[in-house]
Amino acid sequence: MYIVGGTIKTMAEGDIRDGCIRIAEGKIAEIGRRDEIRIHPAACERVIEVKDGLIMAGIIEAHCHMGITEEKKGMEGDDCNETVNPITPYLRAIDAVNTMDAAFDDAVRAGITSAMIGPGSSNVAGGQFAFLKTRGRRVDDLIVKAPAAMKVAFGENPKVNYSGQGKSPSTRMAIAAMLREELNKAKAYAHRRKTAQEKGEYFEEDFTMECWLPVLNREIPLKAHVHRVDDIFTAIRIAREFDLRMTLDHCSEGHLIAEELAAEGFPAIVGPDLASRSKIEVQNMAFKTVGVLNRAGVLTAITTDHPVSLIASLPICAGLAVKAGLPLEEGYRAITVNAARVCGVEDRVGSLEVGKDADIAVFSGNPMEIFTRTLYTIIDGNIVYESGE
Repeated sequence: MYIVGGTIKTMAEGDIRDGCIRIAEGKIAEIGRRDEIRIHPAACERVIEVKDGLIMAGIIEAHCHMGITEEKKGMEGDDCNETVNPITPYLRAIDAVNTMDAAFDDAVRAGITSAMIGPGSSNVAGGQFAFLKTRGRRVDDLIVKAPAAMKVAFGENPKVNYSGQGKSPSTRMAIAAMLREELNKAKAYAHRRKTAQEKGEYFEEDFTMECWLPVLNREIPLKAHVHRVDDIFTAIRIAREFDLRMTLDHCSEGHLIAEELAAEGFPAIVGPDLASRSKIEVQNMAFKTVGVLNRAGVLTAITTDHPVSLIASLPICAGLAVKAGLPLEEGYRAITVNAARVCGVEDRVGSLEVGKDADIAVFSGNPMEIFTRTLYTIIDGNIVYESGE
C-alpha cells in the first residue's frame, strides 16, 4: 500500500511535503518525497491519495484504563482496582482488558493507534501495565510490550480507599513505608534467586515476587501516580533509593518544581487536565503544566487518563496545552514520539521511519484543532478506519 500527497510529519526527520509512504508486511518500507519513490499500483493493494491532508505517526495514549474500566457497564465492567489488598503487583492488565469496550473504537476514530493500559491508583502497588494496539478482538494479538510498567500510587487514592476500611495505609508515611517494604522483599527474593541459579540449585519461583524482577533490572519503570509536589518528591526519593526507572504520571503540580524535575531526569505524563478538579491533590492542575515542564527540559507526554476524560479527546488536550504555552511542534511530539519514548516502545511506534510499525493517522489538518477530521487510521499496515464509513 502507498500513501501519497499531503504533508508527512515524520517526527524524526522533519516534514515532507507532497510525500509518499510505502507499506509492506505491516511495516514502513519507504518514506520520502513522491518524486523519490517509484509507485507500482498494479503490485499493491491500494494507493491512498491524501491531497492536502496531514499524515503522521499514529497517536499514542501514554496512560489510561481503557477496556479495564469499561464504559456503559458499571461495576460489572470495572476491573481497574483490586481494593482489598494495597499490595498487588502481580496483577496483569492483559487479564482484564476487554477489547470490545467502546473506547477502543473511539480511539481508532481519533487516530489513536496504541495505548498504555493498566490498573488504577487505589493500591500502593497496583500491578502491571501493558502497551497495546487499539484494534483487534484478542488482547494477546495487540501486545507491543507486556509488562510495560509497574503501577504504584501515592497520595489521596490509597489513603481514601484503605483508611475507610480501617487498615493501612491511611497516611502518606504508610504508603511510602509499604512500598519500601515490598521493594526490599523483592530485592531479597532476586538475590536468593540469583544465588540459587549460580549454584545450580533448585529454586521455587514465587509468583508474587517474580513480577518485580523487570523493575529491579531496570527493564521497565515504576509508573507512579503522583499529583502533589510532596508525593512527586517521595516517589523520586524511593526510586533513587532502589535505583529504579520511573515515570511521573499526572504530575499535576510539576510546573511548580519544573527545574528540580528536569535535574532529576524522570519523564512526566501530564493530565487529565480536561477533567474537573475533583479532589484536593489536583487543585493546581492546569494545561500550562506540560509547557512549563517541556521548557525546563523534562520529557513530557499527555494523557486523558481515560475514562477520567474520554480517550478521543487526547489530541484536543494536546491542543489546549499548546494554547497554554506548549510549542506547537512539542504538542505533536507529546502524543507521538515523546509518548513512545516514555512508554519504552520508540523502536516500534511514535515516528514514521523505515522499519517501524505502519501505524499511521491521516487527518484533514492539525488533529489538535477541534474541527479536524480523521480521514484514515492505519494499524500494522491495515486500514482500520476510513472517513465516511
